[in-house]
Amino acid sequence: DPDLVVFTGDNIYGADSTDAAKSMDAAIAPAIAMNLPWAAGIGNHDQEGTLSREGVMQHLVGMKNTLSRFNPEGVEIDGFGNYNLEVGGVEGTLLANKSVLNMYFLDSGDYSTVPSIPGYGWIKASQEAWFRKTSSSLQKNYTSQQPSQKEPAPALAYFHIPLPEFSSFTASNFTGVKQEGISSPSINSGFFTTMVEAGDVKAAFIGHDHINDFCGKLTGIQLCYAGGFGYHAYGKAGWSRRARVVSVQLEKTESGEWQGVKSIKTWKRLDDQHLTTIDSEVLWNRGSNGRGGKDHDRS
Repeated sequence: DPDLVVFTGDNIYGADSTDAAKSMDAAIAPAIAMNLPWAAGIGNHDQEGTLSREGVMQHLVGMKNTLSRFNPEGVEIDGFGNYNLEVGGVEGTLLANKSVLNMYFLDSGDYSTVPSIPGYGWIKASQEAWFRKTSSSLQKNYTSQQPSQKEPAPALAYFHIPLPEFSSFTASNFTGVKQEGISSPSINSGFFTTMVEAGDVKAAFIGHDHINDFCGKLTGIQLCYAGGFGYHAYGKAGWSRRARVVSVQLEKTESGEWQGVKSIKTWKRLDDQHLTTIDSEVLWNRGSNGRGGKDHDRS
């Protein structure tokens, strides 16, 4: 019973689809049938059928219960499906009108549009500028407007294609598995550095490489694959399809008032006989400065 479902792209395999809109409806249908709010971005295969990238995003934002947005209004920006969501504090508390958790969604493109650069697309300068501005304004609001908070609210980022930094890990310093190469763009457009400088993103979640499902921490940011979820594309025999669950806990004062985010945890749920849960871990704790530390549970 999740509060939100996020689809991180390649929601359909466009090339095999005779009607992309119909396929997309079928892919998202379970979330709609359960009346769950959901958000989506696009990958590099969604548009290979009867809809363009723009058409795919237009279709997604028109669907029932979606929180997806086409693009920020009045901003010239590359791609489609760049938007942010704000999770408000508990109603009736001092943080009711503040965003205690921010979520950024970015279009990581499909394939390079620069003839001299082969391979996959990347997050462009216009998107980084929008992210920086949005992050800065959300942080300012949280820490300076009353009731002002000591530290910015944590944030999560979602896009499809892995950043080159996903290649920074070995099996000794990640949780999960790496069973195929990391298909990032052949150039580094600097978005990881931009996230580090912004300071609020605690974890980034991607798709693209279906049989990788690891999380590794680099410079205070958890870089996480979810592992392949759908049956419409390649997987690995004997290796269950899976979804990553992210659970966010709030802090509670001694008097019982709910506050901002205390910790962010994750695990994967397998589509096997028992719907097994694996690889539970803490992604971030308030006060840990991104480097581990005690869980300040005052409840």
